[in-house]
Amino acid sequence: METGMTSVPGTTIAIYDSPHQFEPLLPQKRLDELVAKTRAVFEKAHELRGALCPPAREALRELVREMNSYYSNRIEGQSTHPANVSKALKRDFSDDPEIAQRQRIAVAHIEAERELEALHLTEAQALRSDFLLRAHRSLYGRLSAEDRTTSEGRIVEPGRIREADVSVGRHHAPAFASLPKFLARMDQVYGQAQGVDNVLTMIAAAHHRTVWTHPFLDGNGRAARLQTHTALSRLSGGLWSVNRGLARNRDRYYERLSNADMPRHGDLDGRGNLSEKMLWEWCDYFIDLCEDQVSFMARMFDVGGLRDRVKALVLVRSQSAEFRDYRTEAVLPLLHVLLSGSVSRGDFSQMTGLGERAARKIISQLLRDGLLVSQSHRAELRIGFPLDALNILFPNLYPEAAAANID
Repeated sequence: METGMTSVPGTTIAIYDSPHQFEPLLPQKRLDELVAKTRAVFEKAHELRGALCPPAREALRELVREMNSYYSNRIEGQSTHPANVSKALKRDFSDDPEIAQRQRIAVAHIEAERELEALHLTEAQALRSDFLLRAHRSLYGRLSAEDRTTSEGRIVEPGRIREADVSVGRHHAPAFASLPKFLARMDQVYGQAQGVDNVLTMIAAAHHRTVWTHPFLDGNGRAARLQTHTALSRLSGGLWSVNRGLARNRDRYYERLSNADMPRHGDLDGRGNLSEKMLWEWCDYFIDLCEDQVSFMARMFDVGGLRDRVKALVLVRSQSAEFRDYRTEAVLPLLHVLLSGSVSRGDFSQMTGLGERAARKIISQLLRDGLLVSQSHRAELRIGFPLDALNILFPNLYPEAAAANID
């Protein structure tokens, strides 16, 4: 099921069998540079969370879950169009068996992520190997045996450590019999993550060493990204996506992972078997990626720019027969719901300044289109972020959603 990684099970090859062979698990030099970048990410993430009202945070969190699923599966070469993912969440599956399978995998990822986030774990708890196994089980346990069958005909068992030796590209993964020792060593180091200064370095290094260890027969990348997302969730609040950054340049992601596989480059390159310099560069790349993603999302929710884009969306749609009930009077109440929180239908109507009938038409249209959501006819109105509005509301956030669906 995973592409970009070639597994050759059942062969006897000279591979790693002792945890000292994948040391260092953390870089030891130039830590001040990583700390400074980490603090900047924390500051921006805190500002972003403070800028959004609770209903907007929840709406964005749901959108980011869909993005995480799409981008993680895209990294593996198994994505389907975002519109298909959105349909699958409503149990609307394609008649094409391949598309339907990819829809089921996407939904399984979203549901697994929601379950794992709800555990409210610390970074240290999320970086432990028992959680990694749970992440793998949470994802693949939602899929049928058919959907868990690899192109080689092997069935992936949810949460089960592999029982065969594998080669991943040019990298010989640790002997399967030695995996418990490697995972235990990772727990000793990454299971101690705490504080602000080193947490992103811990998460980054754990991501690499997890993929390097290749604990499962298949699904290592997906499970590692679920673990990484969960470890970041206390910081991110689920409001920005590392998967988006990784997928936007998949080749660079794999290149950086591969570079950190390198053996030590002489006596000045740390004291472990693997290159400390390359591990540092991977961590630096990962922290930069976090900063880029949180900064991008913060720009999207800048009040001035957001006001202009809401106006543009309403104006563009008001010129279309398809959206005949859009009127510029909807801009102010829409902004209020987006920035301040949910409101009653009566209050929304009053903010339009229109008569009752015209205001009802606007509300009905916005509910049909998903810009407003409500649990019942009497419940308050909350903001929604439908896929077909993202190209105007949040340009370049999720450009694939606006592309033609050619699946």
